[in-house]
Amino acid sequence: MSLIIIFILAVGLSMDAFSLAMIYGTLNLPRKMQKLMSITVGVFHFFMPLLGYQIGELILKIIKVNPDILVGIIFIILGIEMLLSLKKEEKVKLLTNIFSVLFFAFTVSIDSFSTGIGFGVKNINMLLPCIIFSLTSGLFTYMGVVLGKKLSDQFGSITTLIGAIILLILGISYLCI
Repeated sequence: MSLIIIFILAVGLSMDAFSLAMIYGTLNLPRKMQKLMSITVGVFHFFMPLLGYQIGELILKIIKVNPDILVGIIFIILGIEMLLSLKKEEKVKLLTNIFSVLFFAFTVSIDSFSTGIGFGVKNINMLLPCIIFSLTSGLFTYMGVVLGKKLSDQFGSITTLIGAIILLILGISYLCI
């Protein structure tokens, strides 16, 4: 898998963290909480794909299927899930303690877990993708909080839409290979 594909995937996976962080940015979180949020999301985006990778390897041992088809299906499902999340009206709760930050990081990292499953099926070396996912998602989270503070929440759904489109395009390209 090329570095460009890994980076594009990292951007797509970071969009939900970006859009939610932008909404949290409108709540004028203290700078300490902004940094904690960003670092925690980055850490989760490092470890969740590794966990998914292990499960992906198990799936491949149990079910004999073309890895490209499975990866394509996973990316398409993630893209559709992101599109459907645009219609949900979620209330934003203020991040007040470490548990709420951990929960936030976990919820925006689920898609990285699924991507790790796809990588496990493809038997891809995970170190570089996990580092890129981690750095990109941490940076996007921080940028989202800062931009949210400046732009309010008017562009939050657009970033989720962009992330969903990226995942759908990658998924379809895997199915067509």
